[in-house]
Amino acid sequence: MATAQRVTLSDGATTWTVIDRSFSLVEPVEAYLEYGRQVDFRPNTTRAYAQSLAQWWSFLEETGTSWDAVKLHDFGDFISALRYGELASPIRELRPRPVLSDGTVNLRLRAVMSFYRYQADSGADAAPFLWKQAQVRSGRYMSFLEHVARRNPQKRATIRIRPARRAVPVLAPTTIDALYEAESVYDPAHAEWDGDLRYRFLWALLAESGMRIGEALSLQHRDWNTGVGGASARVAIVSRAHPHGLSAKSGEREVHIGSRLDRLYADYVWWLCDRGADVALDDWESSYIFCNVMRDPLFAPLRTESVYAHLRSMKQRVAGLPNPMTPHWFRHTHATALLLAGSPVHTVSRRLGHASVQTTMNIYGHVTEDAELSSVANWREYVSGWEYPNV
Repeated sequence: MATAQRVTLSDGATTWTVIDRSFSLVEPVEAYLEYGRQVDFRPNTTRAYAQSLAQWWSFLEETGTSWDAVKLHDFGDFISALRYGELASPIRELRPRPVLSDGTVNLRLRAVMSFYRYQADSGADAAPFLWKQAQVRSGRYMSFLEHVARRNPQKRATIRIRPARRAVPVLAPTTIDALYEAESVYDPAHAEWDGDLRYRFLWALLAESGMRIGEALSLQHRDWNTGVGGASARVAIVSRAHPHGLSAKSGEREVHIGSRLDRLYADYVWWLCDRGADVALDDWESSYIFCNVMRDPLFAPLRTESVYAHLRSMKQRVAGLPNPMTPHWFRHTHATALLLAGSPVHTVSRRLGHASVQTTMNIYGHVTEDAELSSVANWREYVSGWEYPNV
């Protein structure tokens, strides 16, 4: 079956492509992915699209269908195979149960649709039924001279999956506090932090900034601008090549940070220095904030996989941590708390780095003043538990 193949370029950057079951490069897919690289697809986007298109190519190989001769029913069969996990399985259940959510299936299908959209724009006569010409109108209001405006019709997909909206997971303040305490606590008798301060700082950064895990792990010390004279600290999220392929998914932006978290960063810097980071690192400014401190290579960038593995271990130690919890739950919690506290949607959208306010509304439009979320309705009260002694 076709697979997504990781490729290391001459400059050290990582990208992805698709090879078929005979281990040959899938040229039409590679042409599309190369187009994506030229228009600055994020590394994670390229990877996700490559994996989705590898599944599509496996489906075509299994059914003996040429990519440029597909019919409408082929897409329906592909959606069904994705939903019920039948792509790589010769077994077909009489009453199959879904193994992928509609949202996940929709993401896979979006990559395939984008591939065919590119091929159509390049002049290929493949699956023309996937797109229809539609005149776009912005609401019911029409300007005085709207009837003489020459607006080009836009292509719209004819195949869509509308997944049911799911509740956004939110962590309670007590749960976050319990995780902090399990990671590291301040010992006033010895004026030092006991435990792994690195992870306490990481969870605090995710919870108080709304960053994605990839954005946090991509931070270098030069990106953290400490506040002076009462001004808030500013953290720059910068797009740059990362040894592990991480990237700033939403592009570059600046996030303002409160004084508590800024002080915790200062404590963390001293914590690293106590472990020899200031001696081992030749270029402190360009070194990564979150790094290895327990194993070799020391002070090398921390991997996402290591964070997830650590969180799994913490679920065994901290009562109340939900089993499905991921680092992204901190981002959901941050956004939900800000919206419930009355922050304008456009402000929350900019802080999260969303492409548009509509993206924020699509995810968090359901947020209301219900009893389940009342504990995070006031952001100041929410972060009060994150205060720690002055050191």
